[in-house]
This record gives sequence, structure tokens and C-alpha cells, in this order.
Amino acid sequence: MSTGAPLSPTQAHEALFGDILTLHETRAATFLPGALDDASLQRIALQGEALLRGLAVIDDGAPRADDPEHPVDPALLRMEAKLDVLTLLMTGFAASQGALDAPVDLTWSARGAEVLVQGAFAIGSEGTFRMAASEWLPTPLMLPASVIASEAGDGNATRVWLRFGPLSPSMEDALERHVFRIHRREVAEIRRR
Repeated sequence: MSTGAPLSPTQAHEALFGDILTLHETRAATFLPGALDDASLQRIALQGEALLRGLAVIDDGAPRADDPEHPVDPALLRMEAKLDVLTLLMTGFAASQGALDAPVDLTWSARGAEVLVQGAFAIGSEGTFRMAASEWLPTPLMLPASVIASEAGDGNATRVWLRFGPLSPSMEDALERHVFRIHRREVAEIRRR
């Protein structure tokens, strides 16, 4: 995150959603304050990439690697992805990641999120954005994030604009593809109606 002048909510919205595919959903999500050490960053990056890769294979049946000499049956790839996701789910339960978050109105993209959270957070606060990656899977997607703008809400609530990062190029790519798949599914649902 840049250390320049603080952003207004409008500027933060433009920075996170201005020229990129953006989703508006109701989804279980929250911001967990607290800086992450290198080991934690690496752990959530590996778990996040595995989760998104598994969901991609389950949703699309897309192969993980292009090998024209050894084509893999898409059904086998989906089964493998489901096992990967189940492994992540069991790991999450074993680690007692906590209770499910409440569904909230959420605007998000591969760059960041705008969400109403409990508590007040200063601009520059670091932490983890936790979000349900799928409607059918309770395992959350965890992303490192920092507050780039905030606005007081009613009571103890604060609307925060979070920039994701640091993310590896492969995680950025997986996140962009995940956003696109959700968008594509929403468009298909609207057309079916």
C-alpha cells in the first residue's frame, strides 16, 4: 500500500473497483485486524491458492496442467479437486478457525473489498479479510488486507475499504479467475430467469 495521503471513500472505491470486474453480493465476510508475519502470509497464500484452484476445477472441470501427451479425464480432475477442498475443510476444522461470519453486503474485486464491519479501524491497519469462497463450502478464503479508507456507520459499525496484498502473481491470477467465474454464474442465472 502506498504511504501517501489518506484516500476518501470515493477515491478508495475508484482505486479498488474503477476499471476491474466487480461483484456486489451478500456473503459471509469480515476483517480480522492484526499484522501477519511471513510464515502466516505464506500459509494463507498456499491455502488460498489451493482453495481457489480446487473450486475452479470443480466449477469448470478445467485441467490443472496442459499436457497434450497425457490428457486427464475431467471427471478425475473434479474428483481430485473435491478431495483437495475436503482436505482444506478438515484442516480448517482441526485448526478451529472460528465460527462462521455473518452475511454482509459486500462489494469486492480481485484488488480489494468494501464491507461493513464491527469496530473502528484506522487507515493503514493491517489484517486478514475472511470471506466465504463459495455458497456450498464453509471453508473461508483468507486474504491479507489493509484499510485504505473508512467511514463510521451506525453504532459500533464501520465501513472499510480494504486493499488485498501482498499477493503473489499466481494468487492474483486465481482471484481474478474466481471473480470472473462468480460473475459468469450470476449472468447465467439472470438469463435463466
